[in-house]
Amino acid sequence: MRIGLLGTGNVARALAHGWHAAGHDVLLGSRRPKERTDLGLPVASLDETAAHADALVNATPGGVSVDLLHSIGAPALAGTLLIDVGVGLSDDFSALTHPNSSLGELIQEAFPLTPVVKTLCTMDSTTMTAPGELTEPGTVFLSGDDAEAKRTTGRLLTDLGWPESSQLDIGGITTARGQEHFAFLFMGIAGGVGSHTFNIKVVTRPSADAR
Repeated sequence: MRIGLLGTGNVARALAHGWHAAGHDVLLGSRRPKERTDLGLPVASLDETAAHADALVNATPGGVSVDLLHSIGAPALAGTLLIDVGVGLSDDFSALTHPNSSLGELIQEAFPLTPVVKTLCTMDSTTMTAPGELTEPGTVFLSGDDAEAKRTTGRLLTDLGWPESSQLDIGGITTARGQEHFAFLFMGIAGGVGSHTFNIKVVTRPSADAR
């Protein structure tokens, strides 16, 4: 697939390298592409990146993501899968910029013709692209209203090393709120274990058939 990643930070670069290694055609999007020629990956303008993409990834700071997407324009985004991995946090990381909603919901509301899938925002960039390097891969969550968009996202997650057994569809885009609000627990766990490279896993009681 042609994957466009909006942003050039750690998350965007990690995902771009991961999908490039899996054989996908990746392009990073920047507001100042001429200043980002040292990344070892192709970089273009935001508009060019959106036009390039079969699937677009929002890896921009969550507080500015909706405005940035508006600068590209709804017509350019219509019909394109948008995978949102952003979380909106204040500059001091003490508050969410969307405390009563989620970035995923706001993007879907602003761009109703663009299927939005929220995923990968409950972990750091290293874990996103190398889940197999942990003692076990744990769980990655998917939120979205479009079933086909979630299936495509699931295949792209598999290409990053996430087996289907680790992928958990938790429902519509409103459930993105839970993923994003996990940010504070993530920071607490990171302090407790002394690292940002970890993941969580959903465990359940065994079914009657498995006993």
